[in-house]
Parts: sequence; C-alpha cells; structure tokens
Amino acid sequence: MIDLNNDVKYVKGVGPSRVQLLNKLGIYTLGDLITYYPRDYEDRSKPKNIIDCEDGDDALIRAVVVSRMTEVRIRKNMVMYKLTVRDETGACNITWFNQPYLKKSFKYGEEYSFFGKIHKKASRVEMNSPVFDSAEINKNTGKIVPIYPATYGFSQNTIRAIIENGLNQVEGKIDEQFPEYILKNFKLIEIADAIYKIHMPSSFAEFKLARRRLVFEELLIMQLALLNLKDGWKKEQKGIKYDANIKISEIINDLPFKLTKAQLRVLEEIDNDMESSKSMNRLLQGDVGSGKTIVSIIATYKAVKSGYQAAIMAPTSILATQHLESFTQILSKYGIRCELLISSITKKKKEEIINKLQNGEIDVLIGTHAIIEENVAFKNLGLVVTDEQHRFGVRQRSKIVSKGSNPDVLVMTATPIPRTLALILYGDLDISIIDELPPNRKKIETYAVNKQMENRVNQFIRKQISEGRQCYVVCPLVEENEEINAKSVLELSEKYKTEIFPDLRVEYVHGKMRPKEKDDIMQNFKDGKIDILISTTVIEVGVNVPNASIMIVENAERFGLAQLHQLRGRVGRGDYQSYCILKYNSNSDVARKRMKIMQSTTDGFVIAEKDLELRGSGEFFGTKQHGLPEFKIANLFEDIDILKEVQALAETIVQNDPNLEDSKNVGLKKLVNQKFDGRVEI
Repeated sequence: MIDLNNDVKYVKGVGPSRVQLLNKLGIYTLGDLITYYPRDYEDRSKPKNIIDCEDGDDALIRAVVVSRMTEVRIRKNMVMYKLTVRDETGACNITWFNQPYLKKSFKYGEEYSFFGKIHKKASRVEMNSPVFDSAEINKNTGKIVPIYPATYGFSQNTIRAIIENGLNQVEGKIDEQFPEYILKNFKLIEIADAIYKIHMPSSFAEFKLARRRLVFEELLIMQLALLNLKDGWKKEQKGIKYDANIKISEIINDLPFKLTKAQLRVLEEIDNDMESSKSMNRLLQGDVGSGKTIVSIIATYKAVKSGYQAAIMAPTSILATQHLESFTQILSKYGIRCELLISSITKKKKEEIINKLQNGEIDVLIGTHAIIEENVAFKNLGLVVTDEQHRFGVRQRSKIVSKGSNPDVLVMTATPIPRTLALILYGDLDISIIDELPPNRKKIETYAVNKQMENRVNQFIRKQISEGRQCYVVCPLVEENEEINAKSVLELSEKYKTEIFPDLRVEYVHGKMRPKEKDDIMQNFKDGKIDILISTTVIEVGVNVPNASIMIVENAERFGLAQLHQLRGRVGRGDYQSYCILKYNSNSDVARKRMKIMQSTTDGFVIAEKDLELRGSGEFFGTKQHGLPEFKIANLFEDIDILKEVQALAETIVQNDPNLEDSKNVGLKKLVNQKFDGRVEI
C-alpha cells in the first residue's frame, strides 16, 4: 500500500517551482494529484478524411507531408510556419506561429497525425497550431485525451505528464475500501481501475464506468457522514419537550396580518417537533419575503413561554439589528425581553448583557458571531435559530448549540435548493419549505437589457428617485481589473457622482470595508439619506428597505441565477411596484438563456433547478461555505439517479450498522473519516 498523503513534490517531473503552481490548484499530496479529475475530454482517437472535415470541427487527420516548411515573418516577434499535407481525399494547409523548432520536426513524404480546429473556405482546408505525432508514436493523438481545469502556469501537456507520473507511482498499490457486497450489487469497478481510467480512458464506455464508481463513492461517503450527524442528534440525551399548553395559535390570532397556508403548515411541523421529546433539528427554506422571520418569532414565543431562552444568530450586524426590531415589535406585548449582541457595542454594555443573560433577565438574544464567543453563557438555552445557514459552517452551528442542554435548532435560508439536493447538503436536518409568498407581495418586473439601453435605464432610475424611491446598483467587482471586462463599484460610483447623477446622493459599499463603515452606510440607505447605493453582493443578505424599488445588476452574466434571484429579492418589500434590471454584455447562448429564465419566473425553486442545470453543483453550492468538503466529480444535477441509489443504500447501512463497526464496513468508516478529517465521529 502507498501513502497518498506523501507530498506532491516527490512525484517525478514536479520540482520546486511546479510545487507552488500545483498548490494553487489545491494539489498538495499524491492523493490530491491523482484525484484532480479532468473537466472534459477530446476524442483524438478517430481519424477523418480531409474531404469530410467540416468548418469549426476539432478533427484528427492522418496525412503525408507534401511540401517543405516555409517561414513567413509577419512583423517583429511574429513568425508563421506553413506546411502542406495530403491524404487520399485532399490537401490541408497547416500553420504554426513562433515555433522555429518545427522546421526539423517533419520529413518530406512521411505520414503524421494532426489534431486541431478545421477552417474551411470553399474547397480549401486549413488547420492552425495542431498537436501532432509521427506514425510510430501516439503521444498527443490516437486516443481520448483528458482536459484539466484551470491550470495557471501549466500547459495541458505538463499537467497530463505529472498526473501520469503520479498514476505510475500508485499502480497496483491503492487498497480497495469499498465492501465487496457494494461493488457486486451495484456493478462498480475497483477504485484503482476507476482512478486510472478516469484519466486515461481507452473508450467513452470505459470513462462512464470509471466516473460512475467515483461519483457513487463520493456521494455515499457524504451521505453516510450526514446521516450519522443526523442520527447523532437523535441519539443524544432526550431533547426538550415543550409545554403543550402553550398554544402558538394565541400569538397567530393576535398578528395584524394573516399567515399563508405554507407558513401554517411549517409552524405545525415545528410545533410537533417542539412538543416531542426528540431534539428539533430543522431547516426552514423559503424565498426572500416568504415570511420565515415571523415563523421563527412564533417558535421563539413558544420556547420562552415554556421557560427557556432563545438565541437568534444572523450573518451581519445590520440583519441582526433588523431582527431585533421585528422580534421586539411582536414579542414585547407578551413581556418577552429581547436584546442585541453585536461586535460594535461597548465593552460595558456587553458585560451587562452577559450578566443579564446568565441571570435569565434576557429571554431572546439576537446577534452575530459574537454570540458564540466563549464568555457568552445562557441560563437555560432552549432554542437556537440561525439565519442564512450558508454563512455559518457546521462547526459554528454546533458551537452555539453546545451553550444549551440539547436545545432545539431551526436553520433558516432564503437560498432555494431543490429538495432532493437539500437532502445531501443538509442531510443532518429535517426540511420544511415555505413555498408561497404573502398575498400582498407585488411581482417584481424583471428586464434584461444590453448596452444600447443604458440611457433609458438611467432616465428610469431618475424618474423613480424623483417619485421618492431608492435604487440599488450591484457590480461584480470592487475595483477595476485589467483582466476582467466588468464594471466595478469604485469606477461606477465615480461615474454616477460626477457625470450621470451629480445632483443625487450616491454612495457605495463593498465587502473589503470595515464592518462599522458598511453598517453605517446601509443604515443611512435604510433611513432614506442615500438615493443610489452601489454595491458588490454584500447586500445579497441584508437590510430590509421597503422604499427601494429598483435593483440594477451590472454584468448580470457574471452572476449565478440563484444569486440574481437573491439580489432581486432586495426590492419589492414595500407598497410600490418594484423593478429588477439585468444589464448584460455577453451574446453567448447560455447568457441569453439565463436572462430569459430570470424574466420568465420569480419562483426560486424553478430558478435553483435551472441554475444547477446550467452551472453544475460545485459552483452552485460552493459547498465549502457549508463546512462540507467540495465534490470533486459528482454533479448533483447529472447524477440525480446515482444520488437516489446512494441515499437508499446509506439508510440501509446506517440502520443495520449505525457506527460502521461490522468488519465488512470498516473501509467505509475509514473513507468517511478521511473525507471529513475526523470531524464526523462514527
């Protein structure tokens, strides 16, 4: 057996300078190297006749050299090398640039293989900068060739060579950890075979077998770990059984508005959890504006009236402050005392809050990460609510939970995730969904526009502001970047202030600012002291400004659909008709499709499905934010069938062998611990 944790610098062909480049790609060990999977493949295995090649094709031709190599100097530092080759069906002119060594690479009258992009003009066939092999060698052609993700200072050939050296080093030395019964029942090939063939498939059928094995393993290990977390919650000492005589209907009937059917259904699920002796550990999903906060307020009412304290954790100070207003407004009439704990409060005030909390003089503590600091102790914590779960990792959630004796947990998110996929991401939680908006919410009108509409958009912003409204403008970058052609916050702010809206109150905010500075600007916007707020996505999770009626998104093609949907949800929170204008600079088919989806639906779950379909799961979830390892090969949209197989299998395994102690499951236990760095104890 070989140690896959060996430093990648010991792999043949790496050396000191390449180690740093590999590290940039997240490759530190031999194991990282051989699991750096291709993102695509080029089929260079099937030659075509020159006459059959189509314009724009990537094609492999086998042809004889029928001319001498000619050299044409186009300008200083630019030399073109030309060669004519021919097969039985026609001729092809081949060009390379600035590669003088090629003059000695070809012999007149001999056959070579060339792979590259075809350019066809009438009957003339050309190929620019192809890779090539002589008749006896198949180094670059005659096979399926892997293409690797963003490789910084590496050429594809270099990374291929290094990975091939890594594969040679582990050949015959990788132990199989999967039990025989899983390999047999699900017709999976062995791990050593799968790793070799994912990099070097001899056919696409072989690639599919390799990929199925690797995806199956990745999803099964993730699912076993999450089921274990969930089971751990259930197995711990009994949870709190809240007083069944405290009826949530009392507060519901007192509200100045009617709850939706979806809110009532979710509250029933939460109420049942709270009255049972098992710990509640529930994810509450709902679109922006669907009314998750009021659900958490009602759950808090039940907890406090049953004699417990509640902790409400938000990702930003401004959101925590907003929650304080909402909670106090509804709960103060019942004698429930709410307090705010954020990093910007004075030391003296903080000490006072901590003392009151320990004495039970505070019923509901609302705050940011400040709540999980060591010295914050509750007298009797019974309910923990975390808002926008993806801003808090799994560890942070367990840290706040440890401040009580097995308290109930409600996790809220406005990021719509298709249900099957939520089971993977939040496998340790039960799931509730608010899938309807309150009846008084006006639909946000959404328009996708290109550069030609710039003046009309600016006129529209001015008209809305003259009517007393406010406007958000979101950019993808903080400052200008030569490499990326996209609007930046600082650049646009300057333009708005000096050229377009010099008479209006324009401010900007971005994530690199100090938290206090950011919060002050957001507060001024909320108080109506700013007309136009230019921002990065820091406002995606944030303040409720009912008076803001326009959301402009610059370079909308650079954002995911789920993110655009989140941004759109920042407006439409008041009584006024609201608008979202998506400005895009790309004519690509995918960009047009995405803009069309945003204009055609405001259903977050439909948008989440489409986002997943168009972008794949790694980018969609950014699973690292969730405290979970990244998927290296699984794509939750493509692999939904494997996911279903795996979920059923994982449940069976955990039912029969909860701690994976059976000798046949020892390898699975090892894989789970490896994947989660020992964080999940099984």
